[in-house]
Order: sequence, then structure tokens, then C-alpha cells
Amino acid sequence: MPVSVDNYRRIMGNFATGVAIVTTVHEGRIGGMTANAITSVSLDPMLLLFCADKRTRTHGIIDRSGVFVVNILTEKMRRLAKIFAENGRPKEQRFRGLKYSTAKTGAPILEGNVAWIECRVVYRYAGGDHTIFVGEVVNANQGEGNPLIFHRGRYTALRQRHWSRNL
Repeated sequence: MPVSVDNYRRIMGNFATGVAIVTTVHEGRIGGMTANAITSVSLDPMLLLFCADKRTRTHGIIDRSGVFVVNILTEKMRRLAKIFAENGRPKEQRFRGLKYSTAKTGAPILEGNVAWIECRVVYRYAGGDHTIFVGEVVNANQGEGNPLIFHRGRYTALRQRHWSRNL
């Protein structure tokens, strides 16, 4: 039985993921987008991938600059995740009033994140309506807080539980 796009989206929504804002810069133009299709690829060399919709402005900036920062969001950054996911909001408004520092590559590092990972693009692969960007990690750091989670089309947070290390 064929799977519809809506059904596929609903099924994949059962796979809970972290939420990040991927930021970039090229010739003074900054960009950012909410993303959850992110994964570690390799430890030697350290590689990370994320998938970007080809129709987004941020995709174009990353494609030209070859740099990006994955800002892993805290549960308190839900509003920011929504802002960077909106297609209708003027792009220049996304960073207005937002506190951030600049990575070695020039890409923004958002203040208050759980962690950030700075990358230089080493591979690009076509993935339907997305590009799979593979970046070599050039810098990273960990912050504080609980991560924001995306599950079944909604942002949520982890429930605090005591987990045994002897599973």
C-alpha cells in the first residue's frame, strides 16, 4: 500500500528529536533555521550532518559560505524555535534583539543554548527537496539546561527521571 506524504509525516513524527537552530553567515548576511534532522556521522574525523530544505534562504547562505553552527536549544527556547521555523516572517527580523556571539567562522552562536557545534561543509548530497550537508566539526561547547524536544508535531521537554547506569 502506498504511503501518502501526510501519513509519512505523521509516522515520522513518532521519532522524537532534539531541536536546533542552524546559523550561518556569508558576506555579512546571517541566516538561521530551525532543524531537527541532525546527527553525528563520525568521530574520526568528527563529522555531523543536517538536512536543509532547498527553498530556504538559509540553505543558500550555507551553500555559498560552507559554514554553519548547530545551536542545540534548551526547553526555554521554544518561542525562538517557532520564530526560526516560520516561513512568513521577514528573515532579517529573526536576529533582531537576539543575543549571540560569533564563532571562528563568523556564524552566530545563540546565547543560552544547551550546546553548539561549529562546522565547515565537507560534503553535500542531494536528498529530494533537501540538501544533506556534512560538516567537519571545528569547534564546540556545552552550556546548561534541558534540551527542547520535537515529538508528534509539538515542542516538548524531557521529563526528569532517575536512570540507572546499569541498563
